Amino acid sequence: MDTSTRLDALTDFFDRYGAAVTAGDLPAIAGCFASPAMVVADGYSFSFSSPAAVALSFVGAAPDYQRQRIVAAHARFAEVRPVSVGLVAVGVEWEYLDAAGRSVPGRHFHYLLRLGRDGVRICTVTPLD
Repeated sequence: MDTSTRLDALTDFFDRYGAAVTAGDLPAIAGCFASPAMVVADGYSFSFSSPAAVALSFVGAAPDYQRQRIVAAHARFAEVRPVSVGLVAVGVEWEYLDAAGRSVPGRHFHYLLRLGRDGVRICTVTPLD
């Protein structure tokens, strides 16, 4: 996959993922993760062993977005670095938009993604702030 195609695939993936997260679409969110997948942070780590485990961990996210009136999320790439033929490391700054069209401060994450025949999947996500 050439660089342009890879960036297009990553943009499409993060557009779908951001839309799923802000809409609280648990099956779509779960479909964005490899199995197993991990969250690794400074003070904790946990793994998802199935799509159901991913969905369960995101049950509380949708109400948080609704409370903040966030209706859209856009991923800005801070870094895209191939790791191997099928893996890419991506630094993302999320930009959020509320129902009034105002920008809401976003969060930064580092993702390790697998690029496979079935599309892009999150293997590891690390919150950076």
